[in-house]
Formats: sequence, structure tokens, C-alpha cells
Amino acid sequence: MDQKENPISGTQEKIARLGKALSNPTRVFILEYLAKNLNKCCYSGDMAEILPIIRTTLSEHLKELKNAGLIQGEINPPYIRYCINPENWEEARLLLTSLFRK
Repeated sequence: MDQKENPISGTQEKIARLGKALSNPTRVFILEYLAKNLNKCCYSGDMAEILPIIRTTLSEHLKELKNAGLIQGEINPPYIRYCINPENWEEARLLLTSLFRK
């Protein structure tokens, strides 16, 4: 039996990973919050005070955004600061713009 070549490109996989990260309104809020503060990082505790969710749930959302490469974290025990990952943020913008132009 011949195996079919996988028609899914690396770009399509990246877009799908972005889609998963953007599929929750809390994560979209976090991205907007961090994007407003593009030149500085924000502590997860600051976001926990704003969002009506428990810290473990916030951590799960931050982890998903970090896994998608949209944000980066800096651990400064006991605090973790998060900010937009500028290179990946720009790549995501270009990927999604390209997708919607098709």
C-alpha cells in the first residue's frame, strides 16, 4: 500500500496552532492586554486581579499562548512576567493576513 504524501504545510500547522491559542476569549483578552503594553512586561498577578478566573486557570491560558509562541515569560521568583514575543507576534500577523487574503 502506497502512503500518501502529507498535503499539510508547516505554514498551515502554524496557523492551526495560532487558531487554537486564539480560540478562547480569555486568551484573546490576555493578548490584547499585553499588546497594549507592548514595550513592557506584565506580571501574571496583575492579570489575575483583572480577570474573573482563578490563578491556575490563568496559568493554563498563559501556557497555551506561550506554547503558540505569541508570548514569552520571564521567571523572577516568586513572580513571572509575560510580554508579547515581538518576532512571533509579527509572524502571526503576517500568517493570518495572508490566510484571509486568499
